[in-house]
Amino acid sequence: MTSTTVVLVGANLRGDRGEFFTPRNVQRMAVQMLDVKPGEKLLDPACGTGGFLVIAMNRVIEQLQQEAGITSNSSPGLREALRERIKEIAAECFYGFDINPDLVKATKMNMVMNNDGSGNIQRQDSLLHPHQWDSDFKKGLARSLDIDPQTLRRPEDLALFDIIATNPPFGSKLPIKDRETLSQYQLGHEWERAPTGWRPSDRLKTSASPEILFIERCWQLLKPGGRMAIVLPDAILGAPGQAYVRHWMLTHCRVIASVDLHPDTFQPRNGTQTSVLLLQRKSEAELTREARQGQLNDYEIFMAQTHAIGHDKRGNTVYKRNAEGEEILFPPPEEDKVTVLERTASGSASTRPLPRQKIVDDDTPVIANEFLTWKSHAVLGW
Repeated sequence: MTSTTVVLVGANLRGDRGEFFTPRNVQRMAVQMLDVKPGEKLLDPACGTGGFLVIAMNRVIEQLQQEAGITSNSSPGLREALRERIKEIAAECFYGFDINPDLVKATKMNMVMNNDGSGNIQRQDSLLHPHQWDSDFKKGLARSLDIDPQTLRRPEDLALFDIIATNPPFGSKLPIKDRETLSQYQLGHEWERAPTGWRPSDRLKTSASPEILFIERCWQLLKPGGRMAIVLPDAILGAPGQAYVRHWMLTHCRVIASVDLHPDTFQPRNGTQTSVLLLQRKSEAELTREARQGQLNDYEIFMAQTHAIGHDKRGNTVYKRNAEGEEILFPPPEEDKVTVLERTASGSASTRPLPRQKIVDDDTPVIANEFLTWKSHAVLGW
């Protein structure tokens, strides 16, 4: 099953609030690496046009179809039961929030066109303190999650989701300055050196970049053991001034994977170097154990780099080439005799050569498959 995405927002919206939408191949890679299962609740707290949600939902639907063993000979009753199961999963397991009302409308339309699930797409500033959230939003969210809306009062009350997949808005032009917003995040405070690395002070920052606060908000929204895929600027992962952020992430999360994205990933509109980071929220027992032993546990991290992202800096599709610079076609010449069986209008059978096609130069499917192979040997709990 393939997903359909409709773009209902103009190009002028791209970038006005750090909204540089993630290419679909990167979203597919992240969702595949998250290994979403039927019944798991997935959230994108900065959903944009809903690409992560649509891809994840269709991946789950494919799993349900395989489990049901649907074939051309399946009974109407079995097909109807599957449709009801898909409808139930779509309504209960996929959630998206965004501050931009136009993007919320776009996501709802995309979810409707891809087996629905649009009821849990709502407008909200995900970074606000929960008691500042709109009452209708909290009621709708609580109803979908089958909880009391009165319980959504503090950041500590938000650990409700199994998976998060997101590309939060980022950029120095979008500083968060509201003190009540900053106060609910350790990363909204000034940090100072400590014998064990870093520690937060009691002083709030005058402002903080949204992508930094989104890291902690996503962590707050995850259940212990839950996992997230988040697109982040590389400065967070390497700049000396962001060392406290890395300390916070390593303390509170297990770093599962880091995928360095190609410099042209967000071109032609943005040249920021970014990575996809997979993080798993540590349990309270893990946090306590590491605090007592005074050091973090050792573990393996999957690391990869995309040398090709499927397009160039102008946004034009890039195809694979051989050593002589010629575009590679599939199937290769030695398989030209492979044919496709067709039925003519009269009902007779005919064959034609299988058409040869160019191959998009894109590393993301390979990285996702390599990760799943690595994951089969790692002890991750999911």
